[in-house]
Amino acid sequence: MFKVTPNPPYTDPVPYDASFDLDPKKLKASADRALNLYLNPGATKTQIPPRQPGNLFIVDPAVNDETLLVHLCESLGAASVMAGDIADSMDGPQRKRLLMLQQVILLSESAVNHVLDHHKPG
Repeated sequence: MFKVTPNPPYTDPVPYDASFDLDPKKLKASADRALNLYLNPGATKTQIPPRQPGNLFIVDPAVNDETLLVHLCESLGAASVMAGDIADSMDGPQRKRLLMLQQVILLSESAVNHVLDHHKPG
């Protein structure tokens, strides 16, 4: 069987361009600059500052526990209703996942209600 192209195919040699001639000193200097920029081996090590939690949503320390529990119970009730409404519009595995989520929310809500029922003010 005859091959149409030789192995490897013949190509014209790439013409030599003197402007692409790389000077070893310039190559080393540019490599050192790149290493210093990205790795910075000679820099002193600084510690990363500890993460400060955000205060966008902060609970007022003056609010008592019972008020917080009542708001938590209301929020869990609303989340349960929303999960149930969304689950009603779905079929298959997604519906099952949302119903399980609704069950977890309902269990949390019942735990909060239990705490509220047994809470003694003061």
